[in-house]
Amino acid sequence: MENIILTGDRPTGRLHVGHYVGSLKRRVELQNSGEFDQIFIMIADAQAMTDNADNPEKVRQNIMEVALDYLSCGLDPEKSTLFIQSMVPELTELTFYYSNLVTVSRLQRNPTVKTEIKMRNFETSIPVGFFTYPISQAADITAFKATTVPVGEDQLPMLEQCKEIVHKFNSVYGETLVDPKILLPDNKACLRLPGIDGKAKMSKSLGNCIYLSDTEQEVKKKVMSMFTDPTHLRVEDPGHVEGNTVFTYLDAFSKPEHFAEFWPEYANLDELKTHYERGGLGDVKVKKFLLKVLQAELAPIRERRKYWENNIPAVYEILRKGSEVAQAKAAQTLAEVKAAMKINYFDNDEWIKEQVAKFSK
Repeated sequence: MENIILTGDRPTGRLHVGHYVGSLKRRVELQNSGEFDQIFIMIADAQAMTDNADNPEKVRQNIMEVALDYLSCGLDPEKSTLFIQSMVPELTELTFYYSNLVTVSRLQRNPTVKTEIKMRNFETSIPVGFFTYPISQAADITAFKATTVPVGEDQLPMLEQCKEIVHKFNSVYGETLVDPKILLPDNKACLRLPGIDGKAKMSKSLGNCIYLSDTEQEVKKKVMSMFTDPTHLRVEDPGHVEGNTVFTYLDAFSKPEHFAEFWPEYANLDELKTHYERGGLGDVKVKKFLLKVLQAELAPIRERRKYWENNIPAVYEILRKGSEVAQAKAAQTLAEVKAAMKINYFDNDEWIKEQVAKFSK
């Protein structure tokens, strides 16, 4: 069996550093590892429409933004298939068939769905498409026979529900769908990167993001305004690193070589944390170090983005060709699903032979 990855993002805004450490960076590493036969990266515009149906222009405009973020981070169209979800209609048909294998009560128990419903104030009027998007996600994953799905921690319930659908389908119709493996980030700090306000995970809707496309000045402004330790009022006061947004970002981004280059006074992050905890180290100094670390990480991303922004027709072609490849793959899976469900009436002569035998008695 081939090793295949399927992952993606909703085009509801530009991608941020939370996306980068949570999934994008890992995708590039997996892409370049040579361990996978196919990699499908989806811009999930159909899923984005489930809670943006009244604002399709928002989704439309952000498709190119997300594509630029993908290419800027190092996703290579020669190694990964970048495609637009709505350009693969087979996914919608698979969603419809899978919906018969899931109960309403099971969807209601999905923690991710419950959290998202509350966040969007959908408690009294949940769009059906939004309520059932775990089923749509299962269609996306299984359509490409994904063996590995890199996700953030908040998506674990969605993947578990996908696996349930796979097991149910295979038990009813025979072994047809591939059971995917969940791949979480290695670095625990990357599982749920907080916003710069320290109050929630980084979120486009909450406006607490550092975007991959932010300028150097924008990044500087955001880093210097970051939430730290409210009890660390004076430099000499002992500080806390747990729950301190600046140190959470350093956990996610800093490397030993960053200390050698930007702050040789410390050998590593542990030494820096120890000094902060005993007191005598100001927040501004730590923020300035984080700023240098982030700028070093984002600089090559900015450069690649400039290149692709000057070659938009090429990005368009990447998405168009990728969508064609994705549709061909999904069509193959759909044919197998319909055969397993015995609703492939015109694909061969088996059905007509059955009917002739049935009515000629």
